[in-house]
Amino acid sequence: MRLGWKESRFVPVMTALIGAAWLTLWLWEYSPYGRYLDHGRWTEIGLAASVCRVLPAGDVLLPALLYVGGWVLMSAAMMLPTTLPLLDRFKRMIARREDQRTLVALLVAGYLLAWLCFGVAAHILDAALRGVAPFFGLLLFNGWVVGAGVLAVAGAFQFSRLKYHCLDKCRTPLSFLSQHWNGQAPRRNAFLLGLHHGMFCVGCCWAIMLLMFVVGTGNVGWMLVLGALMALEKNASWGRRLSRPLGFGLLTWAGAIIVANA
Repeated sequence: MRLGWKESRFVPVMTALIGAAWLTLWLWEYSPYGRYLDHGRWTEIGLAASVCRVLPAGDVLLPALLYVGGWVLMSAAMMLPTTLPLLDRFKRMIARREDQRTLVALLVAGYLLAWLCFGVAAHILDAALRGVAPFFGLLLFNGWVVGAGVLAVAGAFQFSRLKYHCLDKCRTPLSFLSQHWNGQAPRRNAFLLGLHHGMFCVGCCWAIMLLMFVVGTGNVGWMLVLGALMALEKNASWGRRLSRPLGFGLLTWAGAIIVANA
């Protein structure tokens, strides 16, 4: 069946939106406010500190909003490219519906919500580690231990059954749609479809995303590298064969850090 103009332009439009997310991240990183993408005590200095002092619960509210905004933007830039096949097939499936744009938007919202929940959990864990580090000399004076540990966990996860179960779900968008889309209560169904797909995507890629806390959550270069790896793993015909070599590479990296610092 030949696609109409509106259907055929869907992927280019999504690609443009993803490109805009990358451009925004790049401009943000090199702006005077680039530190807001990363961690640290940036709310104690500069504009953010001034706003925190005047907002109710500003020392909680503003950092939370900035972290959420930055993480959602990073998730959109890094992870939406990995789910384009599902979005494209879903758009074709609902092409005759008048509310197709709303349904696609709800699917994307559900997908990003799954990654937002993961981001909140990861930031809480990161903050907890930073909080207990002063009480443990090993962590305080040997920060490389955490980095090597994260790399080792990410590498080992590449060999797990859970990794391949979730990866197979992500690599078969048509099968996933047939299981999770029934067209009843379409708006709710579209949102839950995106949420379920996002949960499998988190299950597949959470360990690699944790590497952002090792290399720097505000580093656009590393975002590109990790995003490309996940996109190839999920979308390329040979992508499934990438998981084990990537696991070996991460374990080797962790071992090299340990040898260099032990």
